[in-house]
Amino acid sequence: MSELFDQGLFDTDGAIYMGSRRNPAGCRVGLFGVPYDGTTSFRPGTRFGPAAIREVSSGLETYDPQLDLDLEEAAIADLGALEIPFGAPEPVVEAVGRATRAVLGLGLKPLMLGGEHSISSGAVAAVAERHPALVLVQLDAHADLREQWLGARHSHACAMRRCLEVLPSGDLLQIAIRSGTREEFGELRRSGRLIGLDGLVAALTPLRGRPVYLTVDLDWFDPAVLPGTGTPEPGGFHWHHFAALVDELRQHRLVAADVVELAPQLDPTGVSAVLAAKVVRSLLLLLDQ
Repeated sequence: MSELFDQGLFDTDGAIYMGSRRNPAGCRVGLFGVPYDGTTSFRPGTRFGPAAIREVSSGLETYDPQLDLDLEEAAIADLGALEIPFGAPEPVVEAVGRATRAVLGLGLKPLMLGGEHSISSGAVAAVAERHPALVLVQLDAHADLREQWLGARHSHACAMRRCLEVLPSGDLLQIAIRSGTREEFGELRRSGRLIGLDGLVAALTPLRGRPVYLTVDLDWFDPAVLPGTGTPEPGGFHWHHFAALVDELRQHRLVAADVVELAPQLDPTGVSAVLAAKVVRSLLLLLDQ
């Protein structure tokens, strides 16, 4: 197989995302999961997210009619679940960085499945080393700009603060954020990073040609369509809003992404996991281009 498996970075037991393979040879995209929820501040369970997305993916078609692309014709490796230490977030973030560098080293574009949002800074740091002009685009209900939360600097409530610290360009677009502290929203407005859906195309168009990392916290979606997340926030978005972003991203150079904060046990219908798997399908196909 590959050096990734020889190094013992990933556990390959369990389901595989539809249309992918285990061996990364000849692939363009590397999918991996990080089953961690050590800093969740309300309802835990996101450690079960990566496995749930894989398990329900077979209920979707491999063909995406919006993109007119099919996973059966893509070159995607599902590398498995990252082996992570139990407990504090700092070693997990470091492990994510090492794994992302290993995936990039094989010439693959990484797509990470969470797990909670605290893991994103490890992946962003690794991708930014390869792409210093990286632009970070965030879909999220929450600003995630706290310096610390409940004593933890790497809490999922601090995810974007930590990402900004490892993003050389400083270019972060926070799309339609709807929850945060007064201080966070003051910063969002002063910085110009808060982008409404009606301003999405105008904000992204000048960035065409730049490398883009998309981080998707699934609580961006309205809890009416995705209740299976630890910190649901009313007033969110539906599939057609995400599809509009996908249309714009077709014009961009997407080099990496993550999908985080699915807590599948909080939705007994299983619909949240299906929506998450469909988000992953779109991103895999965009990354494969």
